[in-house]
Amino acid sequence: MTTVKQENAAMHNDNMQQADTLRGALEALLFVSDEPVTSSQLAKILNHDLVDVDEALRQLAESYADEDRGFQLREVAGGWRMYTHPAHAAVIEAYVLSWDTRKLSQAALEVLSVIAYKQPVNRAGINAVRGVNSESVVSSLIEKGLVRELGREAGAGNAILYGTTNTFLEKFGLRSIEDLPPLKDFAPDEQTQASIRRRLGVDEEARPGGFDDLSPEAIAEEAESVQSSTQLLAPADEQIDTPSEAADSAASDGDGLSDDDDLRIVD
Repeated sequence: MTTVKQENAAMHNDNMQQADTLRGALEALLFVSDEPVTSSQLAKILNHDLVDVDEALRQLAESYADEDRGFQLREVAGGWRMYTHPAHAAVIEAYVLSWDTRKLSQAALEVLSVIAYKQPVNRAGINAVRGVNSESVVSSLIEKGLVRELGREAGAGNAILYGTTNTFLEKFGLRSIEDLPPLKDFAPDEQTQASIRRRLGVDEEARPGGFDDLSPEAIAEEAESVQSSTQLLAPADEQIDTPSEAADSAASDGDGLSDDDDLRIVD
């Protein structure tokens, strides 16, 4: 005759076996996924309760971390995906470089940074920050799936507004845009800022906050005004480009990508 204790033990073993089976199935699905998969998607595929799937995913992530495995399970861009462990980045980079040297160019990284931090932003706003025409670079980033059109401005001109995509979050290992490092971490020191303001001829008393309260279009207008007023004061070997000269120099950016037109990011 089966006792209550034996029945409980058997039920516990069944539950443990089901949990192990669920974790194994989740691992298999995540290994073959080339993009983050949401908990709800996994629960639907496996016909399991969402709560059980969420718990299993967190158990897997914790077990990989506790065992210091060569890979990690991370929650990024609203879903879950397997990544290599950052501790092995140097080895992975050396291996990947042996067969793939393609990456984003400096121009593409600059435009991507502007869009990531200023989104939603139009092309005029991007150009105002970089000082050169960035149209072809933006187009290349859209083709790469890192940037997308968010809509159009309500004002005159109905300029297209750009922002980053879930692919961007996935490639850079971010859960959301809020996970971007604060810009203040990269800001120049006070002495450098003062030097920049003097070079641009910014009136500290008239505009103590610098350009923070201006729209990208207003920044472009003010920069053009400053350039016009300071052009004659600059030494011959240190002439400041006029807006038209800056636009002409955009040709040097090309499409913002290196010759091998692809993206390489190593975790």
